[in-house]
Amino acid sequence: MARKYRLGVMRKAANVLVTASLKRGILIAGSTGWLLTTRGRRSGADRTTPVNVVEVGGDRWLVSPYGQVGWVYNLRADATARLWRGRTRETWEVEEADAATAGPVLRAYVRKLPVTAPFFDAKPGDPAGTFAAEADRHPVFRLARSRA
Repeated sequence: MARKYRLGVMRKAANVLVTASLKRGILIAGSTGWLLTTRGRRSGADRTTPVNVVEVGGDRWLVSPYGQVGWVYNLRADATARLWRGRTRETWEVEEADAATAGPVLRAYVRKLPVTAPFFDAKPGDPAGTFAAEADRHPVFRLARSRA
């Protein structure tokens, strides 16, 4: 059974360190890390959180390995994702993927970032269809159109 996500002390500390590194543009080789800024669905205030962007099938994708978290609700309310790290800034319109489309993306995400595997029932070697069955618990968004 998949583990449930909890934002505990260790995760908060890790997020602080990752965020500080990304703000300065410091990346680990092969890093997929970005800072995502969304507009708060209720407050309208900017909300920033570290995320990973993966490339699958020529498209770039945002995946929520920990489920229905704040940035997911914010993107559903306002489909504008502002990604940044260091001096690099990108603004995208996003589209939420259906389960069939999300399956291969989720599988690729877990393979690229195995630290997230415990939050999935599907295992990295499982077919995309097994991951598609979990798409309702792990929202996936395609970076659709750049708004440079």
